[in-house]
Amino acid sequence: MRTLFHLWLHPFSRKVRIVLAEKNLEFELQIEKIWERRTEFLALNPAGDVPVLIEKDGTTLANSQVICEYLEEEYRDINLLGENTVQRAETRRLVSWFDVKFNREVTENLVTEKLMNHYLQLGEPHGPSIRAGHANIHYHLDYIGFLTEKRTWLAGDEFSLADVAAAAHLSAVDYIGDVPWEEHEAAREWYAKIKSRKSFQPLLKDRIPDFNPSKHYEKIDF
Repeated sequence: MRTLFHLWLHPFSRKVRIVLAEKNLEFELQIEKIWERRTEFLALNPAGDVPVLIEKDGTTLANSQVICEYLEEEYRDINLLGENTVQRAETRRLVSWFDVKFNREVTENLVTEKLMNHYLQLGEPHGPSIRAGHANIHYHLDYIGFLTEKRTWLAGDEFSLADVAAAAHLSAVDYIGDVPWEEHEAAREWYAKIKSRKSFQPLLKDRIPDFNPSKHYEKIDF
């Protein structure tokens, strides 16, 4: 069986989970507590992080974007990059936006500070980082709204890896209740469409030990 090593609320792991489901590929999940630095896991990925995908034939892949690009090339029935070079370039630009810029400005300041500090008992979250995350997320939600006013989905008229990357990060922030949806109606409507997709449903069932999700986390109509 195809196996994906992942971690709770890890947006890069979530991105790969959604892509696998969109492509109708069966897989099993295995939690990897990367802070334990298991020798067996480091043999699979010396970088020591998730996600790591092991294919049925034993092929081992690490890094979410490497995995997603591999899946696009290997399983072409479902296209998540775009039909032409311009669309593919725009999709990749937006994936980078969320995986780099959003992750640095929002995800790390909110999810990492609040969840990982709580789970690993590292003390109280860093106040300035939390405030920065709360301030930065408005800019990104405004940008999503701007894009969806001009397009059906973020990168164009078709659902793409850009939507997957954005939703993966926002779902993690939404779990801890830190997305101000009420102030960003266009972004909320886009995210509601994502939540209704079959590929996204399993993420809404995730539960972190000793850390319950926001009340609206599972609701499609929120």
